[in-house]
Amino acid sequence: MTLLSGGLSPSARALTLEPSLPLRTSTTHPISLLLSTTLAAATLTGCALQELTRDCEGTDDRVKEMAALDILNSRPDGATIARGFEEVDAGCWADSGEVVVYADRTYTFPGTRAEVTAHYWTAVVRDGWTQDPEALIGDLRFIREDMTLSIVFLTAERLAKDGHGSRPDLTTGAGYSVSIDSYVNSDAKTSR
Repeated sequence: MTLLSGGLSPSARALTLEPSLPLRTSTTHPISLLLSTTLAAATLTGCALQELTRDCEGTDDRVKEMAALDILNSRPDGATIARGFEEVDAGCWADSGEVVVYADRTYTFPGTRAEVTAHYWTAVVRDGWTQDPEALIGDLRFIREDMTLSIVFLTAERLAKDGHGSRPDLTTGAGYSVSIDSYVNSDAKTSR
């Protein structure tokens, strides 16, 4: 095999692909590119932000109703509202067309998880909640009408993930949160 000028043999040169159309070598005008990109970004962002706020419009009364549910204030003897969580955290969020109204309360408790569990099993039944048939074994998740109630025990990892840092007051004993959520004008199932 003999190499020809250009370093390729005749058979290798026959296999190389040459462009059939000349390549355009002119430059794009930077201002045109900037304006089109800015216009596209503003349009998309504006629509997305407008959509998110529009989805939660009209949910204020529902948020207030959920924040006032008695079960959020039910707690075992000795449990206290956690520092920094004095108010019920309630609101609305929307994502991909699903609108969820929620209310959460966080407590510290010097006792055990078993004591918290026993308290809520009694309290939720008395308040008309039933165990969620789709809950995993050991999950404290209940349903009533279009709402889901969850009791979640707090860990250092969960608190850090949620941006609350180190909170020994919530991880000693049985710190926990009571959370209720409800899908609004959606066919989605209630679950958290």
